[in-house]
Amino acid sequence: MSPGHGVGPEAAYGPGGGAVAGAAGVAGAAVGLAPGGVGALRAAGRRRSRRTCLLLLGAAGAGLVLSLCVGVFTISVVDVVRAAVLDRGVHDVVVTVRELRLPRAVVALLVGALLGLSGTIFQGVTRNPLASPDIIGITAGASAAAVVVIVVAHGGRAAVTAGALGGAVAAAALIHLVAWRRGISPYRLVLAGIGIAAVLNAVTALLLSRSEIWDAQRALLWLSGSLNGRGWSVVPPLLVAVAVLVPAALALTRSLHALHLDDDLARGLGVSVERARLGLLGVAVAAAAVATAAAGPIAFVAFVAPPVARRLVRAPVTVLPAALVGAVLLLAADVVGRGVAPDVELPVGVVTGLLGAPYLLWLLARADRLREG
Repeated sequence: MSPGHGVGPEAAYGPGGGAVAGAAGVAGAAVGLAPGGVGALRAAGRRRSRRTCLLLLGAAGAGLVLSLCVGVFTISVVDVVRAAVLDRGVHDVVVTVRELRLPRAVVALLVGALLGLSGTIFQGVTRNPLASPDIIGITAGASAAAVVVIVVAHGGRAAVTAGALGGAVAAAALIHLVAWRRGISPYRLVLAGIGIAAVLNAVTALLLSRSEIWDAQRALLWLSGSLNGRGWSVVPPLLVAVAVLVPAALALTRSLHALHLDDDLARGLGVSVERARLGLLGVAVAAAAVATAAAGPIAFVAFVAPPVARRLVRAPVTVLPAALVGAVLLLAADVVGRGVAPDVELPVGVVTGLLGAPYLLWLLARADRLREG
């Protein structure tokens, strides 16, 4: 297992040469492939990516309708459409759909998109499929800061959101400082993040053990990651973040492809490695920070969405598909949390944890088998 690559390309991207096919567009010029072959490969990849994005948009639309139907009481699709689009129907149904369920579903889509975007950038920059903001310390920084605001300052929701945002950015800056040695290697970045996450999690546990019971209960509810009670006031900051960060990530896609291959190859292709890595990490940290501040630390969406998108597109780096997969995954998890036991609603972070943990174990076991082979 090489230090910079985590579990290796076969474990990360599956059999069948998907990583080679996706990388050919960047590496083709360096190795002298025929222009026609590279162009055909790129065109096929773009078509596959567009088809995947359209399918994911359709899945997101279907999930949105289902999310509006499911809850403490079920609402028919016809009544949902009348209430959400036409603002007509029984008053209680209209209020439930437009003021409770619709903003919650929109928040789920936006938060999931930001987490998927953050995860694919982290995994691409570090060349490690185990890297994601909830594993290398970004989410731990947001959690520790939010718990400080809750149990020490007794702050309200706005203060908790601001504290979580600041904590995520501060944790990212600390990880960058610890990992910097005349540049940042992916290996040091991951190790520094895991170590700092352990310290921050210990701080969170200490604060909870010393807090009053009501403060601890409130902090634990936030730490579980929940979309409950998220209204329209949460949507505008998320929309701004998506509108800014997704185009920024797309503009840096070429650099992300090159960094995913190798730093030396990226330099040979004319990429300023440190500047590109800093810009990409800035986008990833901002996406994770905004998402965590809005909905709490939701586990495994940023970790699972990129490999799912890679398998759908059959390419090693997929920015927009990964964001759409994250949106669909989080919305589906919220529907499951509300639909399995409507009387005892499960926080969405609990559902994603239950679904994501087996995937992590499978990935580790598969990596060991490939290494032994």
